[in-house]
Amino acid sequence: MSSELIISDNEFRSFRDLMRCATGIELSEAKKHLVSGRLSKRLHTLGVRSFGDYYRLVSSGDNQEEYQRMVDLLTTHETYFFREPKHFDYLAESVLPQLCRRSDNSPLRIWSAASSTGEEAYSLAMTLMDKLKLDRPWEILGTDISRDVIIKAQQGIYRTERMDGIPPDYLRRYFLRGIGSKTGTLRVVPEVRQRVRFAQANLNESFAAVGDFDVVFLRNVLIYFDQATKHKIVERVLKQIRKGGWLFIGHSESLNGVTSAVHPVRPTIYRRD
Repeated sequence: MSSELIISDNEFRSFRDLMRCATGIELSEAKKHLVSGRLSKRLHTLGVRSFGDYYRLVSSGDNQEEYQRMVDLLTTHETYFFREPKHFDYLAESVLPQLCRRSDNSPLRIWSAASSTGEEAYSLAMTLMDKLKLDRPWEILGTDISRDVIIKAQQGIYRTERMDGIPPDYLRRYFLRGIGSKTGTLRVVPEVRQRVRFAQANLNESFAAVGDFDVVFLRNVLIYFDQATKHKIVERVLKQIRKGGWLFIGHSESLNGVTSAVHPVRPTIYRRD
C-alpha cells in the first residue's frame, strides 16, 4: 500500500455526512485535508486500502470500537487551563457569592459540557476550592464525546508546557511535579481530582441523565455546528440549567438567533430566566 492516501471528494462527503449524523459537527470543505491526515495513519495501522473501505467499516454498525475511534480522530480537543480567564474571574467574584447565599444546602453543580482533556473542569474545581469559604457541598462534571480524552482527563496528568495561565499559587497548591520517568509532567492533586467526575456524552443527544446545574460552561464548541444544530444543543443544555443559573460560551461565539430563553449579563455570559 502506498504511503500516500488521497481522499476523494465523494469519500470526504461520506465522512462529513457520517459525522454530522453522529455528532452534529459540520465539517466544511476546508476540513478535507484534516480528515485525510487524521484518518490516514489509522488506515495504515489497520491495513485498509482506501478511505472508501474504511468508511464502509465504520458505517456498517458492526465495529463500534472503530466507529468511536473515527469520531475521536475527527473531533477537535484544543484546550488549556484557565482559558478565557475573565470567565473564571466572573465566576469567582459574582456567581459564587450569589450561589452561596442560596437558602437550601443542595450541592452547587457546575458542568463543563465540552471538557476535552479536563483542563477546563479542573480549572473550575480549583476556583471553587480556593473561593468557597463556606462548608457547602459542590460538584463538577466534565463531559466530552471522545472516550480517549475522557480517559486522559481522569488521569489528570499534563505536560509542564501546558501550565501557562495557571496562577502561581494554584500551581503550587494543586499540582504534583513528576519525577524520574515522569519528569516534565504535572499531575492534579488527588483533592482536586476527586471533586471532578468525567463522563462520555454527545452534545447531539439527550442530557437528562446528567441532572441539573447552577452553571454550565459550553465554550468553544458551538462554532463547529450549523445554526439549526446550535439551537437544538442550546435548547437541550438549557433544560439542565436551574432557573436563574448561568451559561458561559466562548468569546468567539454568540447566541444571537439561537435562543431567547437566556439574557446576557456580560459578553458571552448569560443567565436563564
